[in-house]
Amino acid sequence: MKIDIFNHILPKQVFERMREAAPQIPILHDFNNLPELWDIDAHLTLMDGYDDYQQVLALSNPPIELLGGPDITPELARLANDGLAAICKKHPDRFPAFIASMPMNNPDAAVKEANRAINELDARGIQVFTNVLGKPLSAPEFYPLFETMSQHDLPVWVHPMRGPNFADYATEKASEDEIWFTFGWPYETSACMTRLIYSGLFDKLPDLKIITHHMGGMIPFFSQKINLGFNQIFDGQTDRNPTAERAGLKKPLLDYYRMLYADTATNGSASAARCGLDFFQADHCLFATDAPFDSRGGRNLIGGTIDAINSLNLAAADRDSIFEGNAKRLLRL
Repeated sequence: MKIDIFNHILPKQVFERMREAAPQIPILHDFNNLPELWDIDAHLTLMDGYDDYQQVLALSNPPIELLGGPDITPELARLANDGLAAICKKHPDRFPAFIASMPMNNPDAAVKEANRAINELDARGIQVFTNVLGKPLSAPEFYPLFETMSQHDLPVWVHPMRGPNFADYATEKASEDEIWFTFGWPYETSACMTRLIYSGLFDKLPDLKIITHHMGGMIPFFSQKINLGFNQIFDGQTDRNPTAERAGLKKPLLDYYRMLYADTATNGSASAARCGLDFFQADHCLFATDAPFDSRGGRNLIGGTIDAINSLNLAAADRDSIFEGNAKRLLRL
């Protein structure tokens, strides 16, 4: 079995409510051209093309907090999570679980919704984004949500969030040439994880499980640069990191990054998957495709990701762990 742990869907009633709440967000109109995202029949037809294939459902962009103020988003999150739960209940053979969306601009409501979604709807974790309207996840008001998920012993999925409004240069007002997406998203994931690590989150919550999208962003490729550190260059000692020491971290810096989990959504790139696997190792990598976000409604991503993993010449036990074993363990399926 292949369990796709990070793909996206937008239940039709949720899609309609989103457009009503935030008609100014362009991507909600672009989604009309991707029926596999919001039409359950088209979504199931997409899945029919692959044997022994299941999905753990997650809501797509935009984040709930972009759709309205803190008085509105809790209701939108409830609607979204009820919609995802209903799909799983109707098609349990296709969708063994879902991850809940959070109203992150209302941290107290997010904790309540996480508890409700897990306890009443059987959500197997939550999805958050790398920043909340420009605020880092390491901000103190979000700590209770991470603490809640540690208590539930269920993962937090982190999706990158960066739009064209994040300029490439300080003298400009918008990103150009899709840099915000192509390179901004991997940067967002890497920056978010680094801020969480340096905040001491994993020392306070050592059992917390975080799944990073797109194979951890830039982390695997730049792991030795992380290990080097800028201040370390001038310190003259290779076995210590002055910046990490000043932050009070209790373990070697790279050990924290290796506590993270990463998914295989590398757009079908075997070399990127190999790099990520070398860093995170097979017990911390999970199969994911990011479907249906390609020009063929997810077919390139699903087929390409399966082919990429199968091309890596992995031991059978490692391949099985990536395709399904790790998901079953972390999500308690």
